Amino acid sequence: MKKFGKYTVKGLLGRGGMGMVYKAAIPNTEKIVALKVCQPRQVLVNILGIKEVRRQFMKEAVTMARLRHPNIAEVWDLDTHNGRPFFVMEYYCNNLGTVIGETYEDAPSRTLSIDASIQYTRQALAALARLHHAGIIHMDVKPFNMMLTDEGVVKMIDFGVSKLRGEELGGPDTIKVGTPYYSAPEQEENPNQADERSDLYSVGITLFRMLTGSLPDENKVAADINPELDKEWERFLKKATHPDRKARFTSAGNMLAELDLLAAAWEDKKAKTCILIEEESLPKKLRRAAGSATLRSVPIKTGLKRARDFFEADELWRPKNPVSGVLRDKADGTILDVATNLLWEQGGSPYPGTWNEAQDYVNSLNAKIFAGFSDWRLPTVNELMSLFIENLDPYQFCLEPVFDPDKQRIWSADKKSYVAAWYADVEFGFVWWQDFTCFFHARAVRSAKGID
Repeated sequence: MKKFGKYTVKGLLGRGGMGMVYKAAIPNTEKIVALKVCQPRQVLVNILGIKEVRRQFMKEAVTMARLRHPNIAEVWDLDTHNGRPFFVMEYYCNNLGTVIGETYEDAPSRTLSIDASIQYTRQALAALARLHHAGIIHMDVKPFNMMLTDEGVVKMIDFGVSKLRGEELGGPDTIKVGTPYYSAPEQEENPNQADERSDLYSVGITLFRMLTGSLPDENKVAADINPELDKEWERFLKKATHPDRKARFTSAGNMLAELDLLAAAWEDKKAKTCILIEEESLPKKLRRAAGSATLRSVPIKTGLKRARDFFEADELWRPKNPVSGVLRDKADGTILDVATNLLWEQGGSPYPGTWNEAQDYVNSLNAKIFAGFSDWRLPTVNELMSLFIENLDPYQFCLEPVFDPDKQRIWSADKKSYVAAWYADVEFGFVWWQDFTCFFHARAVRSAKGID
């Protein structure tokens, strides 16, 4: 096993211009952390010089370490290994980029609900308010730089290109800092011109993408893409992503205050809608099953290349051919899907855990013969996809959830490799994979033929 100092490397998480980020374990406790090593690309060294690269790397660690805020990831250690500096910070498997299906291209991504979009944007703005108060411009706000905890809390990361207010970045003015599509025009032109409003532009782009599944341009009207949005939302989004920073929000606090007004109006609209709609007129078949009513029950091991075919998933890892399912509460802690003949545990594991812990949880249900049965198992991906609700179903916010809405990411029995498994995000309706050490919930299932 590769080591950096006392930390054991478990795998590569990603790399940027400044260095490599690894998943690592703290000795003795085996707690998983993110370990970022200063290992810059040669082109960056050629432009800035190794001394400037290392100075910026160390600055990132110190910047994060001295800020205490619930929406900013904490740095726990800073050290060197074989002459290379590295730092250690808290780590969570999920991030907003994964949730929306980010590709760094102007390609369709997954649309989130208005409620979720507001929740994530509020937290991003709260993090920026703290940074800006300290005189720090992030300069690379984007979905992949927003980790999400098991409870859906945003943790802002990656301060590798951040700068202090008024600071001149090293290197030529023509160097590109930030990420295409998310960087503000003035930052693209010259990174030294970026200020707080540049970060707010990036948040606006992220919000537009969450609400519409696309990147904004001058020809797109958000309300034409998402009919739940009104002219006030359109005004807000245009202001947030205006190419002229003088026309944008003046501060994170100001942007957050206007977002809160939109959120209050949205809550009022939902309440009035649900009062006007009689219960009998609500759709009765919101649940969706992937493919046919006969779903694969035997676990498989499959990599990325073949997984979409096995799971009958589209480019965004959602069901290709959704069909209606009918769920019945059996009043014994189980839910029967009449269409698929699956009997589901209604509650699920009380806490998220690793994939191996999910297996242990199912074994515990069988040991106590939960609901009178001892053949519970972890569901396959195809079975989990039968629980998805189409995101834009009308009036779904008026319905009481059948399952616990706080248990959003569920482990499947299907493996990706010997160290990773597939999971389903039942809130946003897609499947993806993570290694066994990630923390997701378990929800047991069994075949239910013959049950009324």
